[in-house]
Amino acid sequence: MREILIADDHPLFRDALKRALAQAVPDAALFEADGVPALQVLVEAHADAELLLLDLHMPGANGFSTLAYMRGQYPGLPVVVVSAQEEPAVIRRAIAHGASGYIPKSASVDTIVTAVRRIIDGDVWVPPHMVTPGGALEPAEASAATRIAELTPQQFRVLGMIAAGLLNKQIAFELNVSEATIKAHMTAIMRKLHVSNRTQVALYANHLALEQAAGLQELIESAG
Repeated sequence: MREILIADDHPLFRDALKRALAQAVPDAALFEADGVPALQVLVEAHADAELLLLDLHMPGANGFSTLAYMRGQYPGLPVVVVSAQEEPAVIRRAIAHGASGYIPKSASVDTIVTAVRRIIDGDVWVPPHMVTPGGALEPAEASAATRIAELTPQQFRVLGMIAAGLLNKQIAFELNVSEATIKAHMTAIMRKLHVSNRTQVALYANHLALEQAAGLQELIESAG
């Protein structure tokens, strides 16, 4: 059976997507997640899914970090960004990060149906006003995406909580583990990102936010 995954924290919009998908791919089974932790479980359980529709703003996500992580961990799973952001620069970055399409949340059901059918057929779909979606990422952002994609699922969750400003004690409580475990994750994360402290870890994560943080290029160059 064909399987399609939906990751969005708004139940009403998930329902709208399901209605559109029922028209676009009538024979597909649909599975939902309302945040990054639930999405990680969902993808593991449905390794042969045909498509993932991904919201950029759901809990646990931080800009393009979830997209970069999913493309790195599951390169065979096409990912379509579904977002309220409609700025051309944001759409270009999403495609450059490996998204197979970008559907604005303002799109009509008919538009979503058309987009999904095109993407399943192997095309890259963007809104009609985006005539040329191409373009490369800045080197620092591309490097950050590559390194973030190498994190384990739990390390990625910890990274998102660091980006949100949580302390080790708070992260340990949220994940129901010890602070020592979080410190071990932090050590592994810093090693994989080639940084030496928590502030630099947060800078990495925040550089993939929709509004980029400054200073990552210097960090990349110093880290080697």
